[in-house]
Amino acid sequence: MSVSPARAAAFDILLRVGGEDSYASELLHSARCAKLITADHGLATELVMGVLRWRSSMDAAIGKASSQPLEKLDPEVLTALRLGAYQMGWLDRIPARAAIHESVELVKRARKRSAVPFANAVLRRLAQSLAAGEARTDLIHSASAPEALATASAHPGWLVERWVPQFGLDVARQVCSYDQSIPVTALRLRAPSAEEELRRAGIELVAGALLAGARRVCSGDITKTKAFNEGRVAIQDEASQLVAALVGKGTRILDCCAAPGGKTWGIADRNPEATIVAVELHPHRAEGLRKRIAAKNVQVVTADVRELPLRERFDRVLVDVPCSGTGTLARNPEIKWRLKPADLTDLRARQLAILQSAMKQVAPGGKLVYSTCSLEKEENEAVVDQALGTHESFRLRDNRVELERLRADGQLVAKHLDSFLHGPYLRTIPGLHPCDGFFVAIFEKRN
Repeated sequence: MSVSPARAAAFDILLRVGGEDSYASELLHSARCAKLITADHGLATELVMGVLRWRSSMDAAIGKASSQPLEKLDPEVLTALRLGAYQMGWLDRIPARAAIHESVELVKRARKRSAVPFANAVLRRLAQSLAAGEARTDLIHSASAPEALATASAHPGWLVERWVPQFGLDVARQVCSYDQSIPVTALRLRAPSAEEELRRAGIELVAGALLAGARRVCSGDITKTKAFNEGRVAIQDEASQLVAALVGKGTRILDCCAAPGGKTWGIADRNPEATIVAVELHPHRAEGLRKRIAAKNVQVVTADVRELPLRERFDRVLVDVPCSGTGTLARNPEIKWRLKPADLTDLRARQLAILQSAMKQVAPGGKLVYSTCSLEKEENEAVVDQALGTHESFRLRDNRVELERLRADGQLVAKHLDSFLHGPYLRTIPGLHPCDGFFVAIFEKRN
């Protein structure tokens, strides 16, 4: 009996995520997955994201049921066991016998027939030990120490041990709980008619939580709509939309590290008459950016921001640097299992070099927006402090002023601005705020 299309797709994606450092969200929207019917694509997404979110919890259960150490198992066998464990312990609509059967079939499909008896035995033990619908959220919210919180929420201990002293135990619980949930799909309306067009297509929407131009999807598949495929609406987290809004309006705008282009697009829509230069290091991502952003006033340049081939100066600069992504774990749970503490030091050095190079491109009186989707101080305040220490011609602007400007313009609808501010910085925290975690510092160059 063949494996169902959804489970086969989930199995292949998880192997690529683990073996190639691919990103699940990108693979789930690849050409192969586009061939799946809606129901199968939904199940494949549930399985992939669920396994990645709860991997350490599943591995603990598998380890107890296995006669062999997990590190000695072939990746194909361990992936099949994780898929089976997730279906039995985290989903309540799939019978255990179906989960066991299809996971064993995946082992056969991977040509690991010698492991079939072992996999079957482990899965049957798991069926007896795992209870679907277990109150995992309660365990997260009752955790009273970092180690217990990390275990209950399937997070690496070292991350949670950083967050508790930084944010406090209660907020750390909210972050971990949010990371384990399915994040809302947020949209940016690019055309006034897009909202009604989506409603006619059966998409149920509610108002955005942060921005007047944002909407949140309650039901319906936005990717199947004409409005989405023709670019009248864009999928973009509201915190990411807010970063683009903070760039404001200018006549010459530089967007560093621009791909995949969501913020570039937002900046271009707000500045249709400006000259916008979008820089991307990787040629294939730059080409994707050109195809996505069709605005005539956007020029895509393939280059390293640290060695920009530009002589012009810009009155607005966005530096949305490559980062750890710890503010996006709900959308990119695989990051949890890849990131190591030493990576933060390497990222900080790269981010500082990018920021210092971009600062050279700012015209007198111009503004630079530095942003990350990271919760880590090394990538945020530490980078900003070091850059300011070596560039005396810049000063920090208070994000409160910028947020109040957006509110006065009718763009910002969020209340309680104090919760978004950390000193002069903007800081969104997943769970505390209904969006990804972003950090923003705004520099101004003196005349």
